[in-house]
Amino acid sequence: MAVFSSLTLDRFSRFRKIKRAWYSFLILSFLFVLSLFSELICNDRPYVLSYEGELYFPMFQFYPEKEFGGKYLTEADYVSLRNSDDFQKEGNWMLLPPIPHSPLHSYIDLEGSPPHPPSAEHLLGTDSSARDVFARLLYGFRICMLFSLILAVIATGFGILIGGVQGYFAGWLDIVMQRMIEIWSSLPFLYVVILVGTIYSRSFMILILVLSLFQWIGLSYYMRGEFLKIRNLNYVKVARTMGMPSMHILFRQILPNGLTPVITLLPFQIIGGIAALTALDFLGFGLQPPTPSWGELLSQGLNHLFAPWLAISTVVCLFTTLLLATFIGEGVREAFDPRASSN
Repeated sequence: MAVFSSLTLDRFSRFRKIKRAWYSFLILSFLFVLSLFSELICNDRPYVLSYEGELYFPMFQFYPEKEFGGKYLTEADYVSLRNSDDFQKEGNWMLLPPIPHSPLHSYIDLEGSPPHPPSAEHLLGTDSSARDVFARLLYGFRICMLFSLILAVIATGFGILIGGVQGYFAGWLDIVMQRMIEIWSSLPFLYVVILVGTIYSRSFMILILVLSLFQWIGLSYYMRGEFLKIRNLNYVKVARTMGMPSMHILFRQILPNGLTPVITLLPFQIIGGIAALTALDFLGFGLQPPTPSWGELLSQGLNHLFAPWLAISTVVCLFTTLLLATFIGEGVREAFDPRASSN
């Protein structure tokens, strides 16, 4: 039994032929998978550390400062340790990641006041708190992508369920639900975010919850239209006469044939999630500091116009990510266009 229908395989083949969309998908997917291993790529904790003849693995295990000649039981500061005279004795060494900087470490010992300009040590400079900009961009990219993907999945689920129920049952239920959606969509989104964030703090999951309460509305309109169209087709009428339950007809008969809006809108929902989180962080209503954030870096760039590397590097990353996602969305929309040739 084939896992995918011939129509699905044909659409995927058409998508691959759209080179701009296919290469954008590969690039964005590669960057996202790479960002999932940010701790192994960009971190100030070494993979392996040799100190006074003993081997340690700080990347994978906690070691107190006292273990390396310090006074406290808090985690060792490996940046200070590798620069200390005591550690630089013969026989001591550490194997660091390719980019030996953490997004949360402040390099306050650098010459001058932050933000520091790009250098061989900090390729994109530091921000206003002397933290490495490249590290914060990398970790911020992972947060943006995870946030937008989770948000898209939740919003898609709500959109399918609510739009499908409206379209399938129609009548008075559709009218009542449509009026309620119109009222809900008129609520000032930003005020809701501020209110909920003030009460429950601005955590990752709280922001996803609040945004998912609004993000599904656009998709529900499309799903309502699809279900209104498909509910009157012959195979659905036959399923009703056979006494199949409504939920079975909704999700097993109609939904597989009405997924085109879901697939074509998914890349644009991801774009919307990235843009929403960046905008909230820029305004100060997003994730709590010191979480790495593109919006927070943009805000720093606005407040420190004499340090253009802050805004330029962040804008380039944001623009590139949104551009790749847009190319993917356009390619998916073209591949799923029923008017397109299967050849």
